[in-house]
This record gives sequence, structure tokens and C-alpha cells, in this order.
Amino acid sequence: MGADEGRQVDVAIIGGGPAGVTLANLLGQRGLSVAIFERDAEIFALPRAIHFDGEVMRVFETAGLRAEVEAVSRPGLKGVHFVNAAGNTLMIRAGTAERGPHGCANNHYFHQPELEAVLRRGLQRFEQVRLFTRHEVSTVEPGSAGGARLQVQDMACGQAQAWQARWVVGCDGARSLMRKLLGASMADLGLHQPWLVFDVILNGQVPGLPDHTVQYCDPVRPMTYCHVTGQRRRWEIMLLPGDDPVDMVRPERIWSLVSRWIRPEQAHIERATIYTFHSVIAQGWRNGPLLLAGDAAHQTPPFLGQGLCAGIRDVANLAWKLDAIAQGRATEALLDSYEPERSPHVHAFIDLAVKLGAIIQTTDPQAARERDARFNAGAPEIFEFPAPRLGPGVWRGERAPVAQVFGQPLLADGRALDAVVGQRWALIAQPALLAAMGESARRWCQWLDVALVPADGAALQDWLTANPAAGVLLRPDRYVAGLVADAAGLVPLFEALPGLLAPTTLPG
Repeated sequence: MGADEGRQVDVAIIGGGPAGVTLANLLGQRGLSVAIFERDAEIFALPRAIHFDGEVMRVFETAGLRAEVEAVSRPGLKGVHFVNAAGNTLMIRAGTAERGPHGCANNHYFHQPELEAVLRRGLQRFEQVRLFTRHEVSTVEPGSAGGARLQVQDMACGQAQAWQARWVVGCDGARSLMRKLLGASMADLGLHQPWLVFDVILNGQVPGLPDHTVQYCDPVRPMTYCHVTGQRRRWEIMLLPGDDPVDMVRPERIWSLVSRWIRPEQAHIERATIYTFHSVIAQGWRNGPLLLAGDAAHQTPPFLGQGLCAGIRDVANLAWKLDAIAQGRATEALLDSYEPERSPHVHAFIDLAVKLGAIIQTTDPQAARERDARFNAGAPEIFEFPAPRLGPGVWRGERAPVAQVFGQPLLADGRALDAVVGQRWALIAQPALLAAMGESARRWCQWLDVALVPADGAALQDWLTANPAAGVLLRPDRYVAGLVADAAGLVPLFEALPGLLAPTTLPG
């Protein structure tokens, strides 16, 4: 293979963080060739993101890495408690059992360097997927014959390389080069608040530290406490007017802020920094073969723990669409649905995070008293946030559950749904509907590689009864594409989904 030939891939990914490497794993499973360009030589060794949810665990499961991810994370089963200055619990963001709606706990805590190591090891399964560390992308531009050209600097030797890719995905963070190249503007959703974030490793048991996450809604000093994994703990402390950021990260100042819970001899500080929590979304996630994902496309405040989750959802959305185009089952127009679907979905999570942030960040004593009065401290409200719907895209239906993520029940034979479906489309339907499918519907199912799943277990039967339908079509990312009342409704549903190419002959 010549040098130029070796520098041609289906997908080039800028950024080797969790979003970019998860995308590479998903694409590698589908047989696409991938090059990831990461500027740093090694995984950043200090804590960053610490939470993902059940839907994201399903993405890792789809990537074949659930067991490995579970080995470096812990389920957060007790939820998040919002506690006022008097110590009363105002409300609780509900936890789940170990088998929640996605077939796992709905909250997981982790140490990001360990998660990144798992994701990078997953790449070793695929000969056609390569990670290039100490490689910096300097320019990206559309190619004369389609796709894109990249100029890449090998920082180890100073050599410049020219690469060609059918698509380029910028997963290169909040200071994204790709976003600058696309000329994407940022829509400001209104929150810009500095917080001290610091991580400690306990030296042993510390009596009284909660074993769950607590939002301390104290107007004197709003804080968040997180039990991460093992001996790792995190505090996030809101900066107030007059606080000196330099002083706030001094160890003596940090220990004074948390002295009611822990003493300096009981732990050592691993990292302390000032973050400004932002709420912004890029406008313009795609220009031809160039795309944005993760923090390059959006930034969300941490009050829901959804920052990393949003990036993983982005790449799960992209992976099946890129594969469908590469396999000749869809046109490039399928990518027109990417930003319209994902941007409103991210927006919904950011809006909720900002609303929760307003509860936590209240510093006016009277406003805090009025807030507390709205809650019955004797019986704290337990809440769950509803799964948002995708924006307009590859789905058809007026109401939820269409365009929402589908859960992962156990089938009648005891297997989990995703173990049967894999990365394919799925049609879950009454056996009578599957038996009545005509030739055109079967051709569509063969063409798109749709897993046919009889609704022969209680969980699926109950779902179809609750959402009156004889069948539900799921996309490869587990979002509901549409409901059908009978077999006759299948072909019109397939034909209504934008970007898909209709089959002309039976495959094979």
C-alpha cells in the first residue's frame, strides 16, 4: 500500500476524547475505515467528566464494551438529593434499580482517564481503525472529487501529511478548530457562572460523607458533592462576587470551604481549577462532508451530568447514518437530519440544567426562603426528567413515543433487546403483523437489515398496549422511527423516512 493510499479513510475524526473514540468504535464495528487525530501524546491523566446515564451505557453496550465500562464505573442508585441550608431535602432526582429502563442503572459515575483507556483499547479490535496521537490537524477543506482533504502535522517528527476522507467529524472540544473552519456561530442560552471544581482521593474512610450526590442549595455558598468511584470524591463550589479565583484554588482555602465534611489529613487534592459553566449551542453542525459533535457543537452546565452524554448521543446518531450512506442504503441527504434532530434534543437538556441551576445557585436569602417554601421538606419531591424528543428528522409521528429513545426490556427468552438487535434497525411487532407482511415490506426489511422481533413477551406486549400499535420501528440508535397499526402501514412508513434509498431488488 502506498503512502497516499494509506492516507485515505471513510471517516477522519479530529479529537481522541470519549465522543470521538466512541464514534470510531461504532464505525469500526460496521467495517468503515477511520483515522483519529489527537494532539496530545497520552490520555489526560486528571479527572474531568464523572457521570453518564443509562442511554449512554447502551451505546457502550452496542459498541461491545459494556462489561469493560462497568469494570471502571459504578451505578448511582440513590439519585441526586437537593438539600437546603437547614439540611432538609427539597427534592430528589430519582435513581433506578440496577436494571432500569435501559437495561442498566440510569446513572453511572466514573474516572474519565479510565473510561478513555477502555474506549481506546476497544479500537484494537479493528484493523481499519487507527488512532494517531501527537498529530495536529491544521486545515480541512472540501476535496475536488468529493469528501475532504486534511493537512496533518506529525508532532513527533514535524512531518506534514495529506489525508483524504469521505467525512470529517470534529470532536475537538469547546475550542474546536472544526467549528472555526465551518464558521459556526454559538447561540448563547444564558448561563455563564464560574465554579471552583476540585477532586480529592480519600486516605481512608471518612464518616459522614454521603454515598450519593448532593446539591447543597445554600444561599451562603451553593455547592455540589459527588461520590465518584472508589476513594474519589468531587466538590463543586460556586464563586460569589468578590471571590478571588487565585485564592479559591489554594489548598488552605479549599479545605476551609469543606471543613464541615472533611479535614486535610483525610484526603489529598488531585486537581483544583475554576470552570465557567456555559450553556451554548453551535448553529451549523454540518457543511457537506464536515461535521461537529460533542463539546465542539454544544456545552451544557453540569447540573444534570449531561455534558458527556450529549456528545455520545451525537456520535450514536451519526454512526448509523454514515454507515447507511457508505452501504448505499441512503443518500448524503440523510445527514441533513443530524443537526435538526440533535440540536433541539440537546437544547431540552440544557434548558432543564439551567432551571435546576437556578434552584441551586440562589444566593438571595429571601428568594431561597421562598424557594424552600415551595417544597414540602417533610416529603421531598422525587422527580425524573422526561426523555426529550428528537427534532425533525428520520421519524414520522405526531406524538411521543415517536422520536424518543426506546427502552431495553428483556424478551420472552430472557435475552435483552439490544443483544438481539445489535446495530440494526428493528421492527417489534405482533406475530400476526409479521406474518402478514407483503413482499414490498419484506424487501425494505431485507434492504435495511431490519431485525424482526416478535412481541411475544410481557414487556413488549405491555408497551404496544400502552402506545396503541401493532408494531414499532426502531432506528439503529434505538429511537422510535414510527408506529404502525397493521402490516399495510409499513411500506408508507419506510417511504416517508427522509434520506433512505428504496430497494429496487431483493438483496442477494
